[in-house]
Amino acid sequence: MPKAVLYEQFARIGKALSNPARLELVDLLAQGERSVEELAEAAGMKVSNTSAQLRALMMAGLLLTRRSGTRIYYRLADEQVAAFVDQVKDLASARLAAAELAARDYLGDVAALEPVGQGELARRLDEGDVVVLDVRPQAEYAAGHIPGAINLPHDRLAASLAELPSGADIVAYCRGRYCVFAPDAVRLLRSHGYPAWPLDGGMPEWRRAGWPVAAGEVVA
Repeated sequence: MPKAVLYEQFARIGKALSNPARLELVDLLAQGERSVEELAEAAGMKVSNTSAQLRALMMAGLLLTRRSGTRIYYRLADEQVAAFVDQVKDLASARLAAAELAARDYLGDVAALEPVGQGELARRLDEGDVVVLDVRPQAEYAAGHIPGAINLPHDRLAASLAELPSGADIVAYCRGRYCVFAPDAVRLLRSHGYPAWPLDGGMPEWRRAGWPVAAGEVVA
């Protein structure tokens, strides 16, 4: 096989991920499998466009599917897909000034919020002195969450503060390091006097690190 053909095959992965919409779909699928309709709603895209982007990811071997009745559900081919995309994001933020600026403009100064490491959170969960808050949508929480986490989706957190236990430190998490839900939740909580911090990373990073994951009904 000519060398050019080999590198052409390698390039298929880069080509499949060279579209911003596809990167967002990978982020969404890193939370759990979804139908085309669910992905379109979550990403704010038309179903037809979502289907086209999913086909491109499928052709590169990055997704798998299953059928349930008339619906087709998509999932990442394996954890390597999300891990690779996260590495691309980190590399872009480290090497491209525009990407680093865009991340800071979007997320704000996350470092100033003093993110809590995964190991520290696991220790504090064992000790029972922390409240873990999952601010992703309910469907993502149900697909997989940190054991014991309370689910209050980011878009209804402000109206649901009274549901939070009082007197305990709160650690919030969402879809990943470049998800704005958790940093914004921590800022909101602090503005109302709650001691709160974001988790360093989100659910996909927690899962890849091998920490326990629960699934099922919403706890709130």
